[in-house]
Amino acid sequence: MKELITLLKQNARLSNAELAAMLGRTEETVAAQIAELEQTGVIRGYSVIVDEELADRDTVSAYIELKITPQPDCGFDELARILSSFEEIESVTLMSGGYDLGITITGNGLRDIATFVAQRLATLDGVLSTRTHFVLKRYKEKGILIQDEPDDERGVAF
Repeated sequence: MKELITLLKQNARLSNAELAAMLGRTEETVAAQIAELEQTGVIRGYSVIVDEELADRDTVSAYIELKITPQPDCGFDELARILSSFEEIESVTLMSGGYDLGITITGNGLRDIATFVAQRLATLDGVLSTRTHFVLKRYKEKGILIQDEPDDERGVAF
């Protein structure tokens, strides 16, 4: 199943016939394995990787680190659940190191994200501090190259 998951991560649009040929299995076997992965929750969904610069030049993304106070009986889970309910937030992860939670957010400009941090994140009970890192340029996302740099034909000078 690991091989199947790897192929789906690379290109979830591959047909069952293509996947079967690549894995040396039947289409029926591949279809059954995908159904099982979906039913057991291993596969949570399918998504598209978009070059935001080409799709919408005004879109801004940021990674935000949050230092929080763990809550009795639920630790970090309750605040992570609350954060996950915000539609602006794309991902929420528990982190090791100096901050506890990491989130990824996309907005229509720097002001959108700054307002979100100041009015929605910083005001949540349990949030002690935030640290925002704005994404300046994406090169690779989930294993897919976003920016294909043109070849530099000047060569290397020594």
